[in-house]
This record gives sequence, C-alpha cells and structure tokens, in this order.
Amino acid sequence: MKPTLTLNNLAISVENKQVLNDINLIVNTSTVHAIMGPNGSGKSSLALTLMGHPRYDITAGTISFCDTQIHTLSPDKRAKLGMFLVMQNPYEIEGVRYKDFLRQAYNILYDGTDKQLRIRDFNTMLAKKLEILDIKKDFIERSLNVGFSGGEKKRAEMLQLMVLQPKLAILDEIDSGLDIDALKIVCHGLAHTRKENPDMAIILITHYQRILNYITPDFVHVLQEGALIKSGGMEIVEALEKDGYGVPKNRKIS
Repeated sequence: MKPTLTLNNLAISVENKQVLNDINLIVNTSTVHAIMGPNGSGKSSLALTLMGHPRYDITAGTISFCDTQIHTLSPDKRAKLGMFLVMQNPYEIEGVRYKDFLRQAYNILYDGTDKQLRIRDFNTMLAKKLEILDIKKDFIERSLNVGFSGGEKKRAEMLQLMVLQPKLAILDEIDSGLDIDALKIVCHGLAHTRKENPDMAIILITHYQRILNYITPDFVHVLQEGALIKSGGMEIVEALEKDGYGVPKNRKIS
C-alpha cells in the first residue's frame, strides 16, 4: 500500500479563528479511517478543508494527495484528482435533473480516459447502482436534492460515490438521521463500491458506533477541541461507548 492522503502538521482557521491544530494523518490506499468526536470538535472542518472550501484557511502544515500538494487547488480540481466528499447537507439545485448531473460529472472526471461510456452503457451502469441502493428510477428524474428527505439525500450522495468511483471518499456523518434499514442499504452500497474499486481509501466521520458495525475501520481516531488526541483500533470505539467524549486531552483513553 502507498499513501493516498498525507496531512503533516496541518492547522486550519475560519475567519481568523483557529479550528484545527497540528493534524498529522496518513491514509493509505484501500484503508478505512474512522474519525470520531463530539459536536464542534472540528470533524466537518477537516472534511471541508480537504475538499478546498474557500472559508477554511491553511495556517500551517501541508496536504498531499497521491503525491500532489493540493493547497491551492479548487474543489473541482481536487475532485478530478479523485477526491469525493459526502456532505452532511448537500446543495439543492432546482431545474437540474439528478440523472443529468451524474452524467455530466462522470463525463468531466473521465474525459479522455478508457472509462468513458456511451449513454446506453452509462444508463446500464446507473440502473445497476440504483438497484443496489433500492432507489426507484423516477428518483433520478427529480431536481438535484430538491424536496429530498434526509434519507434520500444520503442515498443520493452514496449514488454519486458509486458512480464516480473516487480514490478517496470522505464520508461526513453519512449515518446521521438514517434508520437501521436505510443505514444497511447505504453501507451495502459502500461495500459494493469497495469491491469494484479496491484501492479506494475512506475517511469515515461519525459520532456513533453503529455504522462501524457494518464498515470495520482499519484505524480509529478521536478528534477533540481541534486536535487528534488518540489513534488506534476498535478498542477506542469500545472505550468511547463506555466513557463518552468527556475525556480531557491530558488523560489517556484506555
């Protein structure tokens, strides 16, 4: 395995307020990293920074993606390199059919490559992924995210991931608001994508253990007050289930 993403002493501010400090993380190909932490700990700030949100300023450190320094790259260029973010609250775009959006995004990402597909082949591929996620065909005829329920937005985001096949998938609380059946379907879609795209690395941001019952992480990290205070395996999740997040930085989680 080789590094897909490397964060070195990364520090981030938003409107001159420091939100992340001294973040060091290496995410190799094919690995799953779970990042857990309470509200306001900086999890979403990290995800948005990785995708190049303009509100987030890098005040120190570096971000390397597939051996490329990406600090100055716009979100679309990061996406073309193979980064993808499942957002908590995706944008609604009236008048843009979801099906057309997926087709255009796929064409832009894979223009000039051997992954280009004719319309018929793209529609066949899309139909298979709709079936995996238990999504009806008329769903993708609707305007992008307009009038979607919370669960529908999560499935729509997962459908994008399954179609676009990124090198790095950043899942920002994809389990939030899902009932157990919907969670199983979303995780089934992710598992299917990992089989199709085995080199894909995943950063899974969550509050809770339940999604980790379906997606077993290789590494678990605790982010609290803007700093990574602990890294390890599933034993960390068990400790958090027992003690919660009320652990001061200077106390070791055991």
